[in-house]
Amino acid sequence: MGEECIHGLDYGLCDACFPKAVPDVAVAVVSKPRVTRPRASSLTSPRKPAAAGSLRNPPVEVGDQRIYHVTHVDNLASILSAGRLLADASETWESRPAVDISSAETRESRRTIVVSDENDASVASYVPFFLSPTSSVWVSVRERVADPRLSDAIREAIPSDYVILVSSVQSVVDAHDADADERDAAIVVTDGDAAHTLTRFATTREAGDRVLRKLRAEEDSVQILAAEYLVKDEFPIELVSLIGVANDRARDAVKAIVKASDYSTRVAVYPPWFMRAE
Repeated sequence: MGEECIHGLDYGLCDACFPKAVPDVAVAVVSKPRVTRPRASSLTSPRKPAAAGSLRNPPVEVGDQRIYHVTHVDNLASILSAGRLLADASETWESRPAVDISSAETRESRRTIVVSDENDASVASYVPFFLSPTSSVWVSVRERVADPRLSDAIREAIPSDYVILVSSVQSVVDAHDADADERDAAIVVTDGDAAHTLTRFATTREAGDRVLRKLRAEEDSVQILAAEYLVKDEFPIELVSLIGVANDRARDAVKAIVKASDYSTRVAVYPPWFMRAE
Protein backbone atom coordinates (compact mmCIF):
# COMPACT_ATOMS: atom_id res chain seq x y z
CA MET A 1 0.00 0.00 0.00
CA GLY A 2 1.31 3.43 -0.90
CA GLU A 3 1.90 6.34 1.39
CA GLU A 4 -1.23 7.76 3.02
CA CYS A 5 -2.03 11.21 4.30
CA ILE A 6 -3.67 12.01 7.65
CA HIS A 7 -7.08 11.78 5.99
CA GLY A 8 -6.48 8.17 4.98
CA LEU A 9 -6.10 8.80 1.26
CA ASP A 10 -3.35 7.53 -1.01
CA TYR A 11 -0.43 9.78 -1.82
CA GLY A 12 -1.39 12.36 -4.40
CA LEU A 13 -5.17 11.98 -4.04
CA CYS A 14 -5.63 14.48 -1.23
CA ASP A 15 -5.30 18.02 -2.52
CA ALA A 16 -5.10 19.33 1.05
CA CYS A 17 -2.02 17.33 2.05
CA PHE A 18 -0.42 17.07 -1.35
CA PRO A 19 -1.20 20.30 -3.21
CA LYS A 20 -0.04 20.50 -6.77
CA ALA A 21 3.01 22.71 -7.24
CA VAL A 22 2.39 26.07 -8.80
CA PRO A 23 4.39 26.23 -12.02
CA ASP A 24 6.98 28.96 -12.41
CA VAL A 25 5.81 31.45 -14.97
CA ALA A 26 8.51 33.19 -16.93
CA VAL A 27 7.76 36.85 -17.50
CA ALA A 28 8.95 38.09 -20.85
CA VAL A 29 10.24 41.66 -20.97
CA VAL A 30 9.16 43.43 -24.15
CA SER A 31 11.33 46.38 -25.01
CA LYS A 32 8.96 47.79 -27.58
CA PRO A 33 5.26 47.15 -28.04
CA ARG A 34 4.33 45.68 -31.36
CA VAL A 35 1.00 45.79 -33.08
CA THR A 36 -0.02 42.75 -35.05
CA ARG A 37 -3.05 42.26 -37.19
CA PRO A 38 -5.19 39.18 -36.79
CA ARG A 39 -4.48 36.70 -39.55
CA ALA A 40 -7.50 35.64 -41.55
CA SER A 41 -8.06 31.93 -41.75
CA SER A 42 -9.59 30.08 -44.65
CA LEU A 43 -11.09 26.61 -44.91
CA THR A 44 -9.41 26.34 -48.30
CA SER A 45 -5.96 27.42 -47.14
CA PRO A 46 -3.54 24.54 -46.70
CA ARG A 47 -2.69 23.72 -43.10
CA LYS A 48 0.63 22.58 -41.81
CA PRO A 49 0.56 18.86 -41.12
CA ALA A 50 0.32 17.94 -37.46
CA ALA A 51 3.41 16.60 -35.81
CA ALA A 52 3.63 12.85 -36.02
CA GLY A 53 3.74 12.49 -32.26
CA SER A 54 0.43 14.30 -31.76
CA LEU A 55 -1.31 11.84 -34.08
CA ARG A 56 -0.12 8.89 -32.08
CA ASN A 57 -1.13 9.83 -28.55
CA PRO A 58 -1.41 6.71 -26.41
CA PRO A 59 -5.01 5.66 -25.64
CA VAL A 60 -6.43 6.77 -22.30
CA GLU A 61 -6.21 4.00 -19.71
CA VAL A 62 -9.71 3.40 -18.34
CA GLY A 63 -9.00 0.68 -15.80
CA ASP A 64 -7.92 3.18 -13.15
CA GLN A 65 -11.12 5.20 -13.57
CA ARG A 66 -12.75 5.47 -10.18
CA ILE A 67 -16.48 4.87 -9.76
CA TYR A 68 -18.60 6.32 -6.96
CA HIS A 69 -21.83 5.22 -5.27
CA VAL A 70 -23.49 7.66 -2.88
CA THR A 71 -25.74 6.43 -0.08
CA HIS A 72 -27.06 7.68 3.26
CA VAL A 73 -25.09 6.54 6.29
CA ASP A 74 -28.28 4.96 7.70
CA ASN A 75 -28.19 2.51 4.79
CA LEU A 76 -24.60 1.42 5.34
CA ALA A 77 -25.10 -1.23 8.05
CA SER A 78 -27.65 -3.16 5.98
CA ILE A 79 -25.43 -2.93 2.88
CA LEU A 80 -22.47 -4.38 4.78
CA SER A 81 -24.67 -7.04 6.36
CA ALA A 82 -25.90 -8.12 2.92
CA GLY A 83 -22.35 -8.01 1.58
CA ARG A 84 -23.48 -6.30 -1.60
CA LEU A 85 -25.25 -3.40 -3.19
CA LEU A 86 -28.47 -4.54 -4.85
CA ALA A 87 -30.08 -3.18 -7.99
CA ASP A 88 -33.48 -1.57 -7.46
CA ALA A 89 -35.22 -4.30 -9.50
CA SER A 90 -33.52 -7.15 -7.64
CA GLU A 91 -35.85 -9.81 -6.25
CA THR A 92 -33.51 -10.58 -3.36
CA TRP A 93 -34.25 -7.48 -1.28
CA GLU A 94 -35.13 -8.36 2.30
CA SER A 95 -35.80 -4.74 3.24
CA ARG A 96 -35.60 -1.55 1.23
CA PRO A 97 -33.08 1.22 2.12
CA ALA A 98 -33.79 3.16 5.29
CA VAL A 99 -33.27 6.40 3.35
CA ASP A 100 -34.13 6.39 -0.35
CA ILE A 101 -32.32 9.13 -2.26
CA SER A 102 -34.23 8.69 -5.52
CA SER A 103 -37.75 9.98 -6.02
CA ALA A 104 -40.59 7.58 -6.84
CA GLU A 105 -40.82 9.11 -10.31
CA THR A 106 -37.12 8.49 -10.95
CA ARG A 107 -37.35 4.89 -9.83
CA GLU A 108 -40.39 4.27 -12.03
CA SER A 109 -38.65 5.81 -15.02
CA ARG A 110 -35.55 3.68 -14.55
CA ARG A 111 -37.72 0.57 -14.25
CA THR A 112 -39.28 1.16 -17.65
CA ILE A 113 -36.22 2.11 -19.73
CA VAL A 114 -34.65 -0.95 -21.36
CA VAL A 115 -30.86 -0.93 -21.66
CA SER A 116 -30.47 -3.21 -24.68
CA ASP A 117 -32.61 -4.72 -27.42
CA GLU A 118 -30.85 -8.02 -26.73
CA ASN A 119 -32.70 -8.55 -23.43
CA ASP A 120 -35.42 -6.97 -21.33
CA ALA A 121 -33.20 -5.71 -18.50
CA SER A 122 -34.13 -2.19 -17.43
CA VAL A 123 -31.90 0.49 -15.95
CA ALA A 124 -33.29 -0.53 -12.55
CA SER A 125 -31.68 -3.95 -13.03
CA TYR A 126 -28.29 -2.31 -12.48
CA VAL A 127 -26.42 -0.87 -9.51
CA PRO A 128 -25.55 2.71 -10.52
CA PHE A 129 -22.20 4.42 -10.07
CA PHE A 130 -21.02 7.89 -11.03
CA LEU A 131 -17.74 8.63 -12.76
CA SER A 132 -17.05 11.79 -10.76
CA PRO A 133 -17.33 12.77 -7.07
CA THR A 134 -18.98 15.95 -8.34
CA SER A 135 -21.69 14.23 -10.37
CA SER A 136 -24.75 16.34 -11.07
CA VAL A 137 -27.07 14.27 -8.86
CA TRP A 138 -24.69 14.31 -5.89
CA VAL A 139 -24.17 18.07 -6.26
CA SER A 140 -27.96 18.51 -6.14
CA VAL A 141 -28.05 16.45 -2.94
CA ARG A 142 -25.30 18.32 -1.12
CA GLU A 143 -26.49 21.74 -2.39
CA ARG A 144 -30.11 20.93 -1.47
CA VAL A 145 -31.20 21.84 -4.97
CA ALA A 146 -34.81 21.15 -5.93
CA ASP A 147 -34.21 18.22 -8.26
CA PRO A 148 -37.06 15.97 -9.49
CA ARG A 149 -34.67 13.02 -9.39
CA LEU A 150 -34.42 13.24 -5.59
CA SER A 151 -36.83 12.10 -2.89
CA ASP A 152 -38.42 14.26 -0.21
CA ALA A 153 -36.76 12.06 2.42
CA ILE A 154 -33.40 13.76 1.97
CA ARG A 155 -34.52 17.36 2.36
CA GLU A 156 -33.42 17.56 5.98
CA ALA A 157 -30.16 15.70 5.47
CA ILE A 158 -26.79 17.42 5.31
CA PRO A 159 -23.77 16.35 3.23
CA SER A 160 -22.03 14.71 6.18
CA ASP A 161 -25.01 12.33 6.50
CA TYR A 162 -23.81 10.56 3.36
CA VAL A 163 -20.98 8.22 2.50
CA ILE A 164 -19.35 7.62 -0.88
CA LEU A 165 -18.39 4.04 -1.74
CA VAL A 166 -15.43 4.03 -4.11
CA SER A 167 -14.20 1.33 -6.45
CA SER A 168 -12.59 1.21 -9.89
CA VAL A 169 -13.42 0.05 -13.39
CA GLN A 170 -10.57 -2.47 -13.26
CA SER A 171 -11.89 -4.01 -10.03
CA VAL A 172 -15.28 -4.57 -11.64
CA VAL A 173 -13.81 -5.95 -14.87
CA ASP A 174 -11.56 -8.36 -12.97
CA ALA A 175 -14.55 -9.68 -11.02
CA HIS A 176 -16.61 -10.46 -14.13
CA ASP A 177 -16.33 -13.11 -16.80
CA ALA A 178 -15.69 -11.38 -20.11
CA ASP A 179 -17.84 -13.72 -22.21
CA ALA A 180 -20.76 -13.48 -19.82
CA ASP A 181 -20.43 -9.70 -19.79
CA GLU A 182 -20.81 -9.52 -23.56
CA ARG A 183 -23.76 -11.91 -23.56
CA ASP A 184 -25.71 -10.44 -20.66
CA ALA A 185 -24.62 -6.78 -20.78
CA ALA A 186 -23.36 -7.21 -17.21
CA ILE A 187 -21.47 -3.91 -17.32
CA VAL A 188 -22.93 -0.88 -19.07
CA VAL A 189 -21.50 2.61 -19.53
CA THR A 190 -23.76 5.54 -20.36
CA ASP A 191 -22.92 8.92 -21.82
CA GLY A 192 -25.48 10.69 -19.63
CA ASP A 193 -28.26 10.22 -17.09
CA ALA A 194 -29.47 6.64 -17.60
CA ALA A 195 -33.09 7.75 -17.26
CA HIS A 196 -32.81 10.38 -20.00
CA THR A 197 -34.39 9.52 -23.33
CA LEU A 198 -31.37 10.70 -25.33
CA THR A 199 -28.76 8.79 -23.32
CA ARG A 200 -26.85 6.09 -25.16
CA PHE A 201 -25.82 2.78 -23.58
CA ALA A 202 -22.55 0.97 -24.27
CA THR A 203 -23.29 -2.68 -23.50
CA THR A 204 -20.06 -4.34 -24.64
CA ARG A 205 -16.58 -4.06 -23.15
CA GLU A 206 -15.14 -2.44 -26.27
CA ALA A 207 -17.96 0.09 -26.59
CA GLY A 208 -17.80 0.88 -22.88
CA ASP A 209 -14.07 1.55 -23.05
CA ARG A 210 -14.62 3.90 -25.98
CA VAL A 211 -17.21 5.88 -24.04
CA LEU A 212 -14.95 6.07 -20.98
CA ARG A 213 -12.02 7.28 -23.06
CA LYS A 214 -14.15 9.94 -24.68
CA LEU A 215 -15.49 11.12 -21.33
CA ARG A 216 -12.03 11.21 -19.77
CA ALA A 217 -10.60 13.06 -22.74
CA GLU A 218 -13.23 15.76 -22.22
CA GLU A 219 -13.09 16.10 -18.44
CA ASP A 220 -14.15 19.75 -18.60
CA SER A 221 -17.41 18.70 -20.23
CA VAL A 222 -20.56 18.40 -18.13
CA GLN A 223 -21.21 15.05 -19.81
CA ILE A 224 -19.00 13.08 -17.43
CA LEU A 225 -20.92 14.59 -14.49
CA ALA A 226 -24.13 12.90 -15.70
CA ALA A 227 -22.63 9.68 -17.08
CA GLU A 228 -23.12 6.41 -15.23
CA TYR A 229 -21.33 3.10 -14.80
CA LEU A 230 -23.90 0.34 -14.33
CA VAL A 231 -23.28 -3.11 -12.84
CA LYS A 232 -26.01 -5.68 -13.35
CA ASP A 233 -27.97 -7.20 -10.45
CA GLU A 234 -25.54 -6.64 -7.59
CA PHE A 235 -22.16 -5.24 -6.62
CA PRO A 236 -20.04 -7.24 -4.13
CA ILE A 237 -19.03 -5.05 -1.23
CA GLU A 238 -15.48 -6.46 -1.24
CA LEU A 239 -14.88 -4.51 -4.45
CA VAL A 240 -15.22 -1.26 -2.49
CA SER A 241 -11.70 -0.01 -1.81
CA LEU A 242 -12.60 3.13 0.11
CA ILE A 243 -15.50 4.73 1.94
CA GLY A 244 -15.29 8.51 1.75
CA VAL A 245 -16.77 10.64 4.53
CA ALA A 246 -17.06 14.34 5.24
CA ASN A 247 -15.33 14.79 8.60
CA ASP A 248 -13.73 13.07 11.60
CA ARG A 249 -17.07 12.60 13.37
CA ALA A 250 -18.50 10.82 10.33
CA ARG A 251 -15.33 8.72 10.04
CA ASP A 252 -15.65 7.52 13.64
CA ALA A 253 -19.31 6.61 13.10
CA VAL A 254 -18.61 4.77 9.84
CA LYS A 255 -15.61 2.94 11.28
CA ALA A 256 -17.84 1.66 14.08
CA ILE A 257 -20.37 0.39 11.51
CA VAL A 258 -17.63 -1.29 9.49
CA LYS A 259 -16.07 -2.85 12.59
CA ALA A 260 -19.42 -4.39 13.54
CA SER A 261 -19.64 -6.09 10.14
CA ASP A 262 -17.70 -8.91 8.50
CA TYR A 263 -16.22 -6.46 6.06
CA SER A 264 -13.03 -4.42 6.26
CA THR A 265 -12.04 -1.39 4.21
CA ARG A 266 -10.42 1.99 4.53
CA VAL A 267 -12.54 4.92 5.73
CA ALA A 268 -11.12 8.27 4.66
CA VAL A 269 -12.04 11.87 5.37
CA TYR A 270 -12.12 13.92 2.19
CA PRO A 271 -14.01 17.21 2.72
CA PRO A 272 -13.89 18.44 -0.92
CA TRP A 273 -16.29 15.68 -1.93
CA PHE A 274 -18.87 16.99 0.52
CA MET A 275 -18.40 20.76 0.46
CA ARG A 276 -21.06 23.06 -0.91
CA ALA A 277 -20.01 25.37 -3.72
CA GLU A 278 -19.06 28.85 -2.59
